[in-house]
Amino acid sequence: MYGAFAYHSHAPRSTGTPGELGFVGAGLIDYARQAGDRIMKSREDIESYLLKTGLPHEPLQPELWNVKPEGNENLLITIAGPVVVFRIKVMDLPPGPREKLYETLLRLNTTDMVHGAFGIEANAVVITHALALENLDFNEFQAVIDDVSLAISKHYPVLSKFRVAA
Repeated sequence: MYGAFAYHSHAPRSTGTPGELGFVGAGLIDYARQAGDRIMKSREDIESYLLKTGLPHEPLQPELWNVKPEGNENLLITIAGPVVVFRIKVMDLPPGPREKLYETLLRLNTTDMVHGAFGIEANAVVITHALALENLDFNEFQAVIDDVSLAISKHYPVLSKFRVAA
């Protein structure tokens, strides 16, 4: 329950004594869900989705997985409270002036990245997506993985111009 009202309660009950204000307790019925639906998705659901994708993956921690959509990327998927976060490193930040790179990333975010975004983490350019865990279904999960893979293949030629030759 969040806040003072129980959204999915059929029988609100006060936690205060008569004459006092108190929080309303949540009931056990969720009218927004169909009979038999679970209340919250869990790590088991994410593991099930990963198996269903058929992509190589490995658990790194209880709620953190490393997925390899094209065989060599490291797409990290983690449960962070009420959201599932997808993160993949695109490239290292180049040394020196970065204004043109930042402008390019911002333009890509507004034109080509609908649900996710390019960002900067430590010394790397990353793509991140976040989805609500509670209502997450397999189609959304797969769509994010596909979107990340497409963004890398589509935008890497533009971004690679900013890389420093190794």
